[in-house]
Parts: sequence; C-alpha cells; structure tokens
Amino acid sequence: MCGLAGEIRFDGRAADIGAVQRMTETMTDRGPDGTGLWSLGPVALGHRRLRIIDLSDRGAQPMVDAEAGLTGVFNGCLYNYRELREVLLAEGYRFFSTSDTEVLLKSYRHWGPRCVERFKGMFAFAVAERDTGRLVLGRDRLGIKPLYLTRDAARLRFASTLPALLAGGGVATDIDRVALHHYMTFHSVVPSPRTILTGVEKLPPATVRTIEPDGTSSDDHYWNPPYARPAGGAPGSGEVQLDVLRAGREEMGPGEWREAVLDALRAAVRRRMVADVPVGVLLSGGLDSSLIVALLAEEGQRDLATFSVGFHAAGGESGDEFAYSDLVARRFGTDHHRIMVDDLRLLPSLESAVAAMSEPMVSHDCVAFHLLSQEVSKHVKVVQSGQGADEVFAGYDWYPPLEDVAREDAAEVYAKVFFDRPHEELARILQPDYLLEEDVSGDFVRRHLAMPGADTALDAVLRLDTGVMLVDDPVKRVDNMTMAFGLEARTPFLDHELVELAATCPPELKLASGGKGVLKAAARGLVPDEVIDRPKGYFPVPAIRHIHGPFLDLVGDALTGQVARDRGLFRPAMVDKLLAAPGEHRTTLGANALWQLGLLELWLQAQGV
Repeated sequence: MCGLAGEIRFDGRAADIGAVQRMTETMTDRGPDGTGLWSLGPVALGHRRLRIIDLSDRGAQPMVDAEAGLTGVFNGCLYNYRELREVLLAEGYRFFSTSDTEVLLKSYRHWGPRCVERFKGMFAFAVAERDTGRLVLGRDRLGIKPLYLTRDAARLRFASTLPALLAGGGVATDIDRVALHHYMTFHSVVPSPRTILTGVEKLPPATVRTIEPDGTSSDDHYWNPPYARPAGGAPGSGEVQLDVLRAGREEMGPGEWREAVLDALRAAVRRRMVADVPVGVLLSGGLDSSLIVALLAEEGQRDLATFSVGFHAAGGESGDEFAYSDLVARRFGTDHHRIMVDDLRLLPSLESAVAAMSEPMVSHDCVAFHLLSQEVSKHVKVVQSGQGADEVFAGYDWYPPLEDVAREDAAEVYAKVFFDRPHEELARILQPDYLLEEDVSGDFVRRHLAMPGADTALDAVLRLDTGVMLVDDPVKRVDNMTMAFGLEARTPFLDHELVELAATCPPELKLASGGKGVLKAAARGLVPDEVIDRPKGYFPVPAIRHIHGPFLDLVGDALTGQVARDRGLFRPAMVDKLLAAPGEHRTTLGANALWQLGLLELWLQAQGV
C-alpha cells in the first residue's frame, strides 16, 4: 500500500522529474517508509512506500527489471503473490526480493497486460516498457485502489491522489458541470472517468490502459461479472472449490448458498492475512466486521487487535455502538481498543479529513474513519474492514422496493429511493452558469440499468451500486481516510470471487431477513445472535448530522466568504435558507442538505481551487 505518480511525454521532451517529485512528496502520508524516483527519456515514475510485504530495501520502488526492460510502481497488495511466484519460478524466472511488486513485474513480463486476470487483490500500477516506449496503467476489479490522471497534448500525468496531480501543476480546475450534477443528484457519487474538476479524470475500475509514445491509448475492460442465474455452468471459484457451482447455480437451495457464501468469505478473509506485519480489524459492532472477526478466530488468530470508534451524542442521536463491538470482542477474546472521540478533537479533524479527500465525499463516515485511522495506525499497519457487504448482499433499505419491479421501471424506482433530489430541484440550488438542461444523472442510471447481463431490476441495481456507487463512495472513503495515516485497509467482502458468487445469488435470498439474508444465515452460529438480529447501524457522527455551534460556523464561513461568492456556485437565497435551519433540510436518504453544499465548498477551498 503506497502512493504512486508519474508522467509520460508525447512532445519529444524529457519527463519533468521535478513535477513528479512534487506529486510524490504530497503522498508522504500514504507511504511514510520510503521514497523513490526514476526517469528515462519521456517517462518518469515516483513512489512513496508503506512497508507491508518484504520489509527490506529490496522491495523499494520504482522497481526495475533491467533484463526485461520494465520499470514499475504499484499501490496495493496481491494476496496470491506467493502462488504466482511459485508458478513463475517453475517457468524459470529468478527473484531478487520476496515482494509482491516484483511478482507483478514478472507476471507482466510473462503474461503481458492480461496478467491482471490472475491477480487476487487490490492494485493500481504503472509499468513502463523501455523497448517500446509504452506506459501501461492498471486498476483492480472493484476500484479499491485509486488512480487519477490529467493530460494535455504534450503529456499525461497520473497519481494515487487528486491533490498530488494539483501539486504537479498545469491542471484545469474548472468545475465539471456533469460531475456537479452527479454530486448533487446521485448521492454525491461521481462515476469514473469524471471528477468534479474538468482537468482530472479517474481510470475506471477493472481497466488496463495502454498509452503509446505518440499519446494514443486503448483500454481493456477485463472484468464484468454477470448478475444472472447461470444455466449449465458458472465461473470457477478458485481456491473455494465449490464444484456444485459448476453444475449450475440455479439448482442450489438456500442451505447450499449459505455454505457457498461462507466458504468464499473464509477464503477472502484468509487471503487478506498475507503480510509481514500484524493485521487488525476495524470492528464497528455490525454484522460484517463481526463476521470477519469470527472467521479470523476460526482460523486460529489469537489476541487479534480490534478497534471501534465512538462520538458524543447530539440531536438526540447516540454516537457509538460500543455495546455490540464489546460483545463481539468478549466473545472472541480480542485485544480490543475503544476510541471515544471528544468533541474538541472533532472540529480540527473535520478540516484535516476534508483536506485528505481526493474528491469531495459527503458521508460523515469520512470523519469517523479519519479519526479511527489516526488511532489505529499507532498500533498496526494493516486492518481488515467490512466495507462492501451491503452493496454485494443487498443490505440497504433502498433495495426491497425494487424486488418486484419490472426492468423497464427500475431506473424510476431507484431514483425515487436513492437520488438526493430530482433534476428539476437543482435550479433552486445552483447558479445558472452551473446548470444543465439534461438530467445527466438520470440518463446515466437508465443506460446502466438497461445494459444486458442482469436478470431482474434488483440485479441491475446491485450491479450499478457495486460497480459504481461502491467504488466512488464507500471504497474511496476508506482508502482516503486510512491512507492519510499510512494504514492499509483490506476489504474481504470485495474479494472478486465472492462478488462473482454473490452476483449470481437469487435476489430473494439476499433480501431475506430484512436484507443480507444469505449472509446472516452464513453468520448464524458464528456471530452472536444479538449482532445478527440488531437493527442496521451506521458510523454515527451526530455533530455533523445535526450541524450546530462551531461546525455551523465552519460551514457558514465557507459558503458565505469571499472565495465562495467569487465562485458563485450556489444561489445565495438557498444558502441563507439552509443556514437559517441547518437541521431541517434533508436529502432523500436523510443526509444533511447544508452539509452537502458546505462540504463541496470546503473541499474546493482546501485544494486551493
């Protein structure tokens, strides 16, 4: 887990190593254990290292394979790197390190860019080919590891964070009006390749981009699992060895699905213990993280470090779920750490959390993860986390209304339960210069849900949420906030084989028991019933959900100050209305409407744009 950066030029000039160095230095928090730069003609690469696998200097990056003429930088972890290493050794390759970075380079040398299909893990990488002058960029299937890009006619730059690209200079920072529409409508999700800034884009998940020396490029989208019940076969399940699935999952009953999911999750959790440093767990007290702890205990983990965060109550809302996390910690005898955050720490952390965001992210979970990560990083470098289970196994309350909806009506129903507001309402919030006539967010969702490969409306929505919303909200949130303190977060529910399995699971099994039914069935007998049967919880930060006092002052200053007035993004009448009654105006899913506006302006100002 690290931070990477680089540049490739198309104008015959040498790469700007100074710009790459500036970009790299901004990511010291992501990689506090080492730094490196490399350049050859039109290509330069930079790297910040967090030592997780092969703690020696032999694992340093940028890593060069002189014999093959390859140089690479890599962010993430290949959980099956040892197995791949054995395959490559049998093919005659020699290794000078025990790092997964070298396995990535040798895999690229042996299998080419399609080596990504053999990787089990999270990754973003860049490989420069000396002999052809090509640069190849890749991103994992679920977009767990970020990769941002900016380009013009003369060059392309890339980095693990958007602020790193800004540090390199020469980035157009105008507001992308389509991205703004998504932010204000699609629950603050801006799907790739767009970002809120016109000059920056994201490499889409499950994509390998090959960039030629003349600047032309091509994309290979290498993973697109079917959300359908297969007839006469299904994708293999790797080490899970579920032979019954190959005979046709449509014949499986609830008990077989329960065992299949449990076996796949066991494999996912086991894979994510691969490290040369201790691995802990972020234990919220909910089903997902509790099940991870239970499976690690089943694997024989002793004195497992677990961490929970809580905040003071506000607006009549509790700020912690310690009762449940304590219950799980006692049941499995973990080395448990309760982290109660005083309100005096919350405000300064809020500002630093906003600065750490690569894109504006509205969820108050960001602040919780930021503060939690700060404390956890004092104890361990790696944690497992339960993110992704709700999207993969249908745990949110906007899924049941889609159960019996016809495919052609899916977009309309989804928009009513998930979109922050209808397209028409934006005219009351945004200034005319930022408005679009077209409902671009609605159009995006309609196109996505109409694509083939999904049997039902719910299948199509789960595909959308897993491939788009999950990537550009919860997953990005976890990466940004943990890496702000050099903490690597691993997400077993986003193991691609588990996701493939869940995609073919009948919707009624996922919706059972109030959501995540098949997962709850898998957890029964492993996790305390009190945790399985409890109401769904969230990372509560009441002081942000109910904006008041210094938090209201912070948001008010951001929205009414000279910088905001010069930008002219929001209508002053709407800003005044929200500031006058900060707790009364909510989006469809109950988020604070004032915070949505304020967060965007705070983020833009934090990035100096």
